[in-house]
Amino acid sequence: PDTSPREPRIPGDADHWDFGSAAGFYVDATQAPWSQNYRMYSYVTRELPDIVAAHLPARCAATGIFGHSMGGHGALTLALRTPSLYKSVSAFSPIAAPMQSPWGLKAFKNYLGTDLEVWREYDATELVARKTYPGPILIDQGTADPYLAAELKPEKFAAAAAKSGQELELRMQPGYDHGYY
Repeated sequence: PDTSPREPRIPGDADHWDFGSAAGFYVDATQAPWSQNYRMYSYVTRELPDIVAAHLPARCAATGIFGHSMGGHGALTLALRTPSLYKSVSAFSPIAAPMQSPWGLKAFKNYLGTDLEVWREYDATELVARKTYPGPILIDQGTADPYLAAELKPEKFAAAAAKSGQELELRMQPGYDHGYY
């Protein structure tokens, strides 16, 4: 699904490419003005599956989830929080540790306020450190990605997964950047 609700518009929601209508981070926002409509976690885990089941010839019991960048963050957190919904999870260049990333800090502060316990429920690295997904997780990451060190941090996720016993395949792809082509 899209990253954020498209209607109604909130003043300033399109001012930045890494926040608002461009990046909802798949959270249920708790802070105004975002809290009324930025409920993407609930949308993806509750509303969207019912819409798909009602209108598409989908095998809902065989749903997988994947995403790129902020969407990769979403795929990881949604699968870790609601593992019964997904038979597989893959992430491409995900923001794997948003509490340690400038993009994640900006989003979490604005959407979720200052309560770090709330943030932990939307940080894939924090989640995998204390709960596992019942199957393997795949992360594909380009080694030439300019955001790798400062924003994405798959090594943090891999370390937490190793400690919790989560099966993880972290594939570092030589020469690939952040693009999804």
